[in-house]
Amino acid sequence: MDKCLISVYDKDHETLKFLKNFFRGRSEYSAAFFEDVPGLKESLAGGCAIIAGTQGCLDEVAPIARRLPIVAMVEKDLSGGLSRVIDNNIEFYLMAPFHEDDLDYKLKVLRNRQSFSDGLSGKVKDLETIVELVYLMSSTLNPREVLDFMVETLSKSLNVSRCCIIGLTHGEKRYAHVVSSSEIPDLKELRLDLSKYPEIRRANRFGKPVIIKDARKDPMMKSVSGLMKALDIRTIVVIPILYRDEVIGSLFLRTARNARSFTEREIKFCQEIARAAVNPLYNAFLFERLVKEKTRLERLSITDYLTGAYNIRYLYHRMEGEFQRAKRYGCPLSCIMFDIDHFKKINDTYGHKAGDIVLREFAQIVKKEVRKTDVFARYGGEEFVLLLTQTPVSGAMTEASRLSELIRDHSFKALDEKAGITVSMGISTCPDARINSADELITLADDALFKAKHQGRDQIILA
Repeated sequence: MDKCLISVYDKDHETLKFLKNFFRGRSEYSAAFFEDVPGLKESLAGGCAIIAGTQGCLDEVAPIARRLPIVAMVEKDLSGGLSRVIDNNIEFYLMAPFHEDDLDYKLKVLRNRQSFSDGLSGKVKDLETIVELVYLMSSTLNPREVLDFMVETLSKSLNVSRCCIIGLTHGEKRYAHVVSSSEIPDLKELRLDLSKYPEIRRANRFGKPVIIKDARKDPMMKSVSGLMKALDIRTIVVIPILYRDEVIGSLFLRTARNARSFTEREIKFCQEIARAAVNPLYNAFLFERLVKEKTRLERLSITDYLTGAYNIRYLYHRMEGEFQRAKRYGCPLSCIMFDIDHFKKINDTYGHKAGDIVLREFAQIVKKEVRKTDVFARYGGEEFVLLLTQTPVSGAMTEASRLSELIRDHSFKALDEKAGITVSMGISTCPDARINSADELITLADDALFKAKHQGRDQIILA
């Protein structure tokens, strides 16, 4: 139990002598003696009790004592002293001659009462927090908002240096990820290597809380004791979060405070929060899974399955938007149409599977080289289209030459070492008097490509 802080304000010499002798031999108390009221006032914020004499002191102390209990020392004028005790509604008092056992008993009663009151007050705050949490859970569809509230509340209530909720992917034993953290409020995801967190591994393995009072001395933390010392980590609490008897995460708290470790009430409160975190954490996993699946499906709907380039449907969608934007703002827009030369020969010589590999590798080369604002799509078969935003004729020609050289010099894995491929390209650019729609932009590029193939292939023709 922590030391009880006692403020003493008395003007009687004999009483002061008795009190100083009393506190000198008792380590459970820390007494501060004051000669004036202003000095006493400053100590009341962090005090536990006040001892005041009735000889002119009690009347000064009572109005400023706030909620701190007072022990009155009734000295020479017993009748007058008792009247002051009654007038000031003081419950605990000693009458001269004073006895140490009497004062010790009264201080212990006060101390136990205050401890009970503090514990009750703490439990009331815990219940208020849980009620607020339940209300938040019923009023929001965002599970991360609930988890953020949990770690923020625990961090403030328990004064910890780190508080976070950790998610555990099913079947994953080496890594976990931080779902919510008091240290980084806007954290999206942080991966944890569990080889550096033996306490989390143990909680995940057995599904029971792990409480470490001193991380620098606990045998479990021996492998990371140097890190604990460097970070000044002292107390660690890991509360596993279970969904249908399966650990899906944990509530992870650690502190560098030296004064005390977590109390039993605080541990129980953490366990209640961990129980409340089950559904929000599970829902957060489901939400992330749905978002990823939605993103994957959206990606599949606009992507060519074989090559990973955009498909023709997405190409026309983007081309219409970019064409209208170029027309509105007077920006140049260029289109390059590719055709792999003699691709039928590749299929006939190496087989269609090798041809598919060449198409995929060719697409990866181009995708890696183009800008994020450009659109590279498979047009059909061995034909591809590259839409270059805000790019004039000169820029399109330069890009086409660069890509043509890269492809020519590349050694394709599915072909013989000396065998390579070349491409024919047709380029169209607007503004152009002949181009009044997105379709006409690609038609002109297609016409130019046709000329390139009939003039010997491995050429770049400008419409």
